[in-house]
Amino acid sequence: MTNQAPSAPKIKKESKNKIRVEFDRTPLLERLRSKFLSLYFLKRVVWYLFRFLLLLGVCYVILFPFYSKIASSFMSPEDFVDVTVRLIPKYPTLDIYKAIIMENGYLSALLNTFILAGSCALIQTFVCCLVGYGFAKFKFKFNNLLFLLVIFTMIVPHSTLQLSMFMEFRYFDILGILNLLGGGVVDWLRLLENPSLNLINTYWPLWIMSATALAFKNGLYIFMMRQFFKGVPDELEESAYVDGAGVFRTFIQIIIPLSVPMMITVFMFAFSWQWTDNFYTDLFYTTAGPTLMPDIVAIPTSLNITSAAAGMYNTAITNTCGILILLPLLLIYVFAQKYIIQGIERSGITG
Repeated sequence: MTNQAPSAPKIKKESKNKIRVEFDRTPLLERLRSKFLSLYFLKRVVWYLFRFLLLLGVCYVILFPFYSKIASSFMSPEDFVDVTVRLIPKYPTLDIYKAIIMENGYLSALLNTFILAGSCALIQTFVCCLVGYGFAKFKFKFNNLLFLLVIFTMIVPHSTLQLSMFMEFRYFDILGILNLLGGGVVDWLRLLENPSLNLINTYWPLWIMSATALAFKNGLYIFMMRQFFKGVPDELEESAYVDGAGVFRTFIQIIIPLSVPMMITVFMFAFSWQWTDNFYTDLFYTTAGPTLMPDIVAIPTSLNITSAAAGMYNTAITNTCGILILLPLLLIYVFAQKYIIQGIERSGITG
């Protein structure tokens, strides 16, 4: 027979009540001494203080740059000259915000960027959802190879494709169709003598790239949607097929309603990256393109000063432009953060 260690005696409910009653009958001073002058209480206090100081230091490191930029945006040129002014402006003013909004075309840039980012994000969300669903639920030849190519689009630097993308949309001709039809069609459309379309300085390059799932970060969106759809039970689709629904109808009526949080996450990612993009906008908008958010980062003429604080004041103006660019994204995130967290949890990109 093996010797078993004796189990610890269990404390009955009546014993707990008796101990509590006896503790309550002891004098207050003894109760305070036993509660606060103990090694257990000391360990808890040290742990709470360490955690509080650690979190306070992390918050300071993260939030201090934002606070300093926001505070400097309300400062006047006199505040930058005054050595006693650190983070709180002595002469607060809204001149920087007014100049950026009125002189840098902030409102028109806000409207144009919202239209461009919103339309591209909607197209990318639907297209990536459709492509991710195909990779997750359909077995076809070269499935893994095609998905590997999708992942490969996340690895290739976009700068290596810069010239080829520009030339493709500067002389846009899908499979040489316009060349095959002849120059008469071009003359009829009142285009250039060269049988090709010039899509530079228009929204079409970004719309076409979004519709073909080749826009910025589309490989990541397809991967996220594929991982999400892999977790959707096949029984839902099979029951829809039994009821007579086709593939596209099943996708519209069954799959899309289930993937709303994931689609909102993809939409937010696509919208945010397009909102602050300056690679494709500088590439496709060379001369007469619409005013977008990156274009407002400039020093207004009314704020040009020649004092000793000109460098710091210009830096504050540039930081204020960044604040105005990020403000709409912050407001959208406040209302959509619940769906973003749900989508990231279901995407499979977190452990």
